[in-house]
Amino acid sequence: MNKFTDLELSPLLHRNLVRNSYVTPTPVQAQSIPPGLQGSDVVATAQTGTGKTLAFLLPILVKLTAQDAAAKDAKGIRALILAPTRELALQIADSFAKMSVGTDLRSAVVVGGMSEQTQLNAIRRGVQIVIATPGRLEDFMSRRLIDLSKVAVSVLDEADRMLDMGFAPAIEKILSVLPKNRQNLFFSATMDKTVEKLINKFSKDAVRVTVQKSINKTPDQVDLGVYEVESDRKVELLRHMLTLEDGSFLVFTRTKHGADRLTKRLSASGIRAVAMHGDRTQNQRNQALAGFRENRYRVLVATDVAARGIHVDSVAHVVNFDLPQAPDDFVHRVGRTGRAGQKGSASTFSTRSERGEVKRIERECRVVLQRREVSPAILTQIAESTPKPVAVMAEARPPQQHHQRKQGKKSFGSHEPKSAYQSNFRRSRSVA
Repeated sequence: MNKFTDLELSPLLHRNLVRNSYVTPTPVQAQSIPPGLQGSDVVATAQTGTGKTLAFLLPILVKLTAQDAAAKDAKGIRALILAPTRELALQIADSFAKMSVGTDLRSAVVVGGMSEQTQLNAIRRGVQIVIATPGRLEDFMSRRLIDLSKVAVSVLDEADRMLDMGFAPAIEKILSVLPKNRQNLFFSATMDKTVEKLINKFSKDAVRVTVQKSINKTPDQVDLGVYEVESDRKVELLRHMLTLEDGSFLVFTRTKHGADRLTKRLSASGIRAVAMHGDRTQNQRNQALAGFRENRYRVLVATDVAARGIHVDSVAHVVNFDLPQAPDDFVHRVGRTGRAGQKGSASTFSTRSERGEVKRIERECRVVLQRREVSPAILTQIAESTPKPVAVMAEARPPQQHHQRKQGKKSFGSHEPKSAYQSNFRRSRSVA
């Protein structure tokens, strides 16, 4: 398949492809869609951002809009799509809405962090496609709130990420109750033993598709740097960069607790920061992202799970406060800046013990991170000038001083003025 016009589709689906600017298929689409249209199981290894969503949506749309009597008479949920995060599930639902214009097909999103009643009402009104995260769907199943007995196509998108997040038991439970004669479409960035085991258990004679990693590339207009800094000095380094540089900062941490802790420390020093991670409700995530887009927050601290739904065109700086768990995540993080032809900056913080991980990122992502340094004296000066949270100061003071210090409590509600050490930073920042 060289062009989408090569496919034997209904005029309606061809119009929807053109309307959404689908002309030339990506490699994963060109290799996955034809066997998918024939009803074969497909196992595709391809990275995020390669066009996987259309690769599984188009076969579903063709199957569910078929003009045969069996398809017309079929009732209930006919396709199930599992995704690791609510952001990705919502993106898939948005893509489905655009590609299904003019059809009678309806979908429902079943995810945590959003109104359960709204989701149940959509299902009860009648939908043909459910796009879900494993946790919320398993909950609905255990309470017998959803009927999956008519599913003809099941999709696992980013299967490896779902397994990394601990969803293996939920996924196996979900897939085991689906009809045995369904079509299975698996999409994963990697194919380790855990993913292979799942695929071998729930697929039959699958067509294998592999798209090389060379498609992953950091934007050319992004300035890439790495700072070797001890863990207890990372906050001071970040504060220094915020004081020196202009623009918004998207900061990545590995854990939800780390994101919350860093956000509190930045806020305590007068920096407008907000956290975004898997424990936040969808409404909280939407508010955080809206506030970041509208410059009400200068810093958005996020985990990789939450970051899958971040789309902001004007992020000036990306900071890897913690190294990503996989090199592929590095490309995804860095790709949040330098968008729409703009210049961007991406800085990575690493400890001495993480030098091997930095080299692995450079090797697998085919990038060179410029080694940069900041004088320890500058970081010490920043640490000494940083006001400590009131609760911490109260614990450190003798009981008889509580009342006296409370009256002189400082306010942390505004940015501190830029200090004289900024010029020292420029002189000390060098390429190793």
